[in-house]
Amino acid sequence: MESIISTTTLSPAVISALADDAERLDESPELEVRSTQVPMDFHGQRLDRALAQMVPEFSRSYLQQLIEQGEVLVDGRVTTKVSTKVRLGHRVQVTLRATPQSQAFVPEVMPIQVVYEDAHLRVIHKPAGLVVHPAPGNWRGTLLNGLLALDPAAADVPRAGIVHRLDKDTSGLMVVARTRQAMDALVQQIAAREVHRQYLALAHKAWTSASPLTIEAAIGRDPGNRLRMAVVDLTRQSGKTAATTVEVLEQNGRFCLVQCTLHTGRTHQIRVHMAHVGHALLADAVYGGAPALGMQRQALHAWRLAFTHPITGAAIELRSDLPADMVQALGLGGLSYNARFQGA
Repeated sequence: MESIISTTTLSPAVISALADDAERLDESPELEVRSTQVPMDFHGQRLDRALAQMVPEFSRSYLQQLIEQGEVLVDGRVTTKVSTKVRLGHRVQVTLRATPQSQAFVPEVMPIQVVYEDAHLRVIHKPAGLVVHPAPGNWRGTLLNGLLALDPAAADVPRAGIVHRLDKDTSGLMVVARTRQAMDALVQQIAAREVHRQYLALAHKAWTSASPLTIEAAIGRDPGNRLRMAVVDLTRQSGKTAATTVEVLEQNGRFCLVQCTLHTGRTHQIRVHMAHVGHALLADAVYGGAPALGMQRQALHAWRLAFTHPITGAAIELRSDLPADMVQALGLGGLSYNARFQGA
């Protein structure tokens, strides 16, 4: 029988009502914290002027807003006056958010592996290391930029047709709309949990819990580190309900291969939930996973994607082979690679 780990009062009925899927891209804006020391050339300058030179990709007016909003620290203290004078050696830290200007759609030619395509949508295989959408620290070289180069008509579709994301170092399948009609319908399907996404993950430690196991634990911004997500108590912190079902496929005394099925799509959901139950993903340093078996990025792959075609109504099911680094890791860890996890 399937077991449930819950840190909230979330029930199966509530899970089925989770229509506000976080993979609609406005769930939680991504942040970048930039920290630098004031050099001699900026000694005695106004904070906003010095910051504009230290973070040149943002306008001075935008940085002034950040200062006034309390997003800038000088030697660890919040400083809200733009006219504050900075001194040699001061440590200035600013929390940056994406702006419309910084997210300008710029086509960039790059290899994109298309596994399915018609007039309405594409399904692509995203490699590990590719950022999906422009965000602080990654204003160029994203999948969005590549889609604009692949199909100039993508500029007429919001976010070039991107309706859900994978983390930078997660590989696997993504569906992308080619028309506004298809995009609107796909967004509705995702919100209604009618787009089925399954992932394969390699995690630390032998699995000792029941399998399958449904983890029901709300996720929000980590109060101790704004660049991380965490399991939170909704009675005391802000966050969203989240549910993931984990099934053990292979394991030994040190590692386990699991299949994860999303019932919601919160930021870093699988990574947070796996760490929460004591099985951080291999090489996922953000959530406590150590490099192992040759893995240098979190061992997570979106291997299966199934949905109803938003225009024709046809059933679409696609699978993606495990990437070479995860296949190698399985071999090194003494875990077998089942042929059913090969692409269609």
